[in-house]
Amino acid sequence: MNLQRRFSPKALLLASVSVLMLSPVFAQASDKFSLSSPDITKGGKIANKFVLNGFGCKGENVSPALVWKSAPAGTKSFALQMYDPDAPTGSGFWHWAIYNIPASATQIPQGAGNAASSLPAGAIGGMNDYQDTGAAGANGNYGGPCPPVGDKPHRYVFTVYALAVDDLYEAAGIPKTGTPALHGFALNKALGNKVLGKASFTSLYGR
Repeated sequence: MNLQRRFSPKALLLASVSVLMLSPVFAQASDKFSLSSPDITKGGKIANKFVLNGFGCKGENVSPALVWKSAPAGTKSFALQMYDPDAPTGSGFWHWAIYNIPASATQIPQGAGNAASSLPAGAIGGMNDYQDTGAAGANGNYGGPCPPVGDKPHRYVFTVYALAVDDLYEAAGIPKTGTPALHGFALNKALGNKVLGKASFTSLYGR
């Protein structure tokens, strides 16, 4: 069949453009959501600068910088959690959390997790498992790795969530003083399709 005889060149061009726009290459553009850090290498050992200064650890407890790219369309806020699944607690250990990060943000600068005033405007430092110990300074601040001596290096998972809601607490119906696990339940289950995507990387630390 001679397509050029049945359709004009203009019609063929329009048909070709339509096919390209429907191809999987375009559909997957929003799947490139990624998280990285200029301070911590994915799969590498976390430097002493970012390790806890307390509980026998001698780090500087500075929060690392984090950068994310290609957030899904429709993102209205972000949430961040840092979690150690290898902690000998029976439930892991949450080291850092930030919620209601504005949609305009693409990074958390180094040290921003050490004081609420340094976070992006509107963002909230969430509770972690150093709560009320003073190890991280004020509650809601970053608390670095400090696994037991002799343990196999623990994994530290940094995850950023892209949300289709402005306020996590209003959408999920949870208090700001809720545990990290309660926030994790909201982010991984309760919010359902309001979680547009998540990106993570894992680094290691042992002593």
